[in-house]
Amino acid sequence: MRGESPSHLRRTFRTRNDMDRLQAMTTFVAVVDSGGFASAARKLNLSPPVVTRAVAELEERLGLRLLTRTTRVVRVTDAGARFAEDCRRILADIDEAEITATGTHATPRGTLTLTAPVLFGQLYVTPILVSYLQRFPEVEAQCLFLDRVVNVVEEGIDVAVRIGELPDSSLQAVRVGRVSRVLVAAPAYLQAQGTPRRPEDLADHTLVSAAGVNPVSEWRFNNAGKVLMQRVQPRMRTVTNDSAIAATLAGLGITRLLSYQVAAHLRSGALQVVLEAFEPNPLPVHVVHHEGRRATQKVRAFVDLAVDRLRGDPALH
Repeated sequence: MRGESPSHLRRTFRTRNDMDRLQAMTTFVAVVDSGGFASAARKLNLSPPVVTRAVAELEERLGLRLLTRTTRVVRVTDAGARFAEDCRRILADIDEAEITATGTHATPRGTLTLTAPVLFGQLYVTPILVSYLQRFPEVEAQCLFLDRVVNVVEEGIDVAVRIGELPDSSLQAVRVGRVSRVLVAAPAYLQAQGTPRRPEDLADHTLVSAAGVNPVSEWRFNNAGKVLMQRVQPRMRTVTNDSAIAATLAGLGITRLLSYQVAAHLRSGALQVVLEAFEPNPLPVHVVHHEGRRATQKVRAFVDLAVDRLRGDPALH
């Protein structure tokens, strides 16, 4: 290249080489987080062969096996897991530098994508989101309130609310409370039909089951620290919690729900808890995101607000 010194050429080569390395790191982390080459390719808007080749070249350069591949699954090796953490730290430092340079930390802006269970989203997340959007007018929001576990990485979620124990992952989780599985009934039903004293007494009662798309034939109880499974034959099965609550409020029978779903009805006295001594262990509630401590301001501002509000809610304790 005429007119360019050898030192300039060396600097250009190093810059391009660094860019290639950063792209390879980004690709590798996407494969680890999404659990496969095809899903990582979709996330990065690349073809699967490009993703596969990038990881193979990275392994060759490092002289390490980062992933174990089979026809069905891709697993990260111990060396790969350590390298993935290093990559995340390096990429987060670069993101932080770019965010600081462009002033993105100054004011939240962009689209915030959230997910939560349907009723939790309606009762808890929506009021928090309204306050957040009123406070930060340059942010738009997209809500996926679904009674299924949404894949945070593959579906482009910024923040998720999870109820239940979390699997190990690279996601950041902040515990904000807990909820219990409770059996409830209307006072009129209990007055007419009696109050069950032990789980086996449920055989003599009308039951309402809200079990999503999969029918449930047993309810789990805690009997002095031991798991007790009680077979049940619900008279009414439904895929929505709202309809189970409505039927129970009307005095049809006894249903089993999460405590937050019926908290208002318990406070008003419209429903009563039964078999409280046999309740299973509480389930934790977490606010989950995948941007770590260097999250963009739109995510950090929402997480901070959500954590503060949810931890202060007595129904989640």
